[in-house]
Amino acid sequence: MSSLREKILRDLSNPLFRQGYALMANTVVTGTLGMGYWLLAAHFYTPEEFGRGQAVITAMRLFASLTALGFVGALARFLPVAGRRTPELILRGYGLAAATGGVAALGFLLTLPLWGATYSVLAGFGPGLFFLASVLVWAVFTLQDVVLTGLRKATWVPVNNLVFGLVKMGLLVALAGALPDGGIFVSWMIPTALALIPVNWLIFGVVVPRHVKSVGAAQEPPKLRQIGRFLAGDFPGTLSILAIVYLVPVVVATKVGEATFGRFSMAHTLASMIELLAMNMAVSLTVEGSFDRSKLALNCRRALRRGFMIVTPIIVVAFLGAPLILTIFGAQFADEGSTLLRLMALAVLPRVLIEVYLSALRAQSHARTLALVQIGLAVLVLVSTVALFPTFGVNAVGYGLLFSELLVALLIFGNLRKILNFGETGQPTVTQGSSGAA
Repeated sequence: MSSLREKILRDLSNPLFRQGYALMANTVVTGTLGMGYWLLAAHFYTPEEFGRGQAVITAMRLFASLTALGFVGALARFLPVAGRRTPELILRGYGLAAATGGVAALGFLLTLPLWGATYSVLAGFGPGLFFLASVLVWAVFTLQDVVLTGLRKATWVPVNNLVFGLVKMGLLVALAGALPDGGIFVSWMIPTALALIPVNWLIFGVVVPRHVKSVGAAQEPPKLRQIGRFLAGDFPGTLSILAIVYLVPVVVATKVGEATFGRFSMAHTLASMIELLAMNMAVSLTVEGSFDRSKLALNCRRALRRGFMIVTPIIVVAFLGAPLILTIFGAQFADEGSTLLRLMALAVLPRVLIEVYLSALRAQSHARTLALVQIGLAVLVLVSTVALFPTFGVNAVGYGLLFSELLVALLIFGNLRKILNFGETGQPTVTQGSSGAA
């Protein structure tokens, strides 16, 4: 027992593990409260409203994330070394993410009849304006967690989302009688907007000043051209991954009924949370790789070991217990979602390899390769899902994801091995500012 305690304390003294564990804890908190939230939604709202709420929230997150997710890699890469330009970099990220997300959402609202009956609830000035404002709010909400991680304060992220999740659940129940149509979406967004105030006060009032002071005036901040060059490679790839995470469910929502989509979305959401665990340690790897490039190979090996150690038992539980887990929401959820949950859970195993490789590329600013891998993965997932949908229905999402991620993991494995072994064969490690960092 004492040796386990010592190992945990030793891990927590390492910024790579401390950040990664904090983000994983956030995923557990978010996942647990998320299950509770949707369980309450299934109990207090009709199956149609349950599915409609899922669909509207998915669409909102799609448009809010168009640029926000594109800045995740850039903020994780450059915030650690931004120095005195840290506040400017954060505000630019917030502004661009909100602006582009708002424009995309406006286009969606203007073409609403093309998106099927499920989204007709957004017709009208009031619902449309609320949806548009929600996109702006979620864009900033998405980035503030990345900002805290990039500044080595990821331990605040689960605290923020714990409070957010509890308030969201309480409001969901409170609105069940007063707002039976639309209560799910409203209960999701009001706490999100309120959470922006204290978290950004913490970021700009406490964390950023301390970070700027700690790096000192001697730290040369990255030039906008350098950040732009990185984004030119990372953003198209991230946009492609966005298609996997959010566009696929939106497309499914246009092909199936609201109740069916609700059952699909629950299995998809649970599986995505497992996938997020694989990504958490990888985000921490990008941050630590930016702080100290000489330890990248060592940190990659550590991230892989911890990643597999944590997600493997969770995948086993999800695969074996899928019907039992989904039965909590109702028998139909288990009947229609178990295969999808199992397939997506299995796909997380190759995703661990892919995410560690992508994070290493970000830390090295290898934007072109980064884009190539991400775009290739997205094309494989989208094409295979569309091709399989007529035969397998919503389970095509799981089959397409598993096939695509296994194939990409095999293709990048050789290059990943080189990164893992780098620095152990007498080769010089890449340091910030060297030609290898370009």
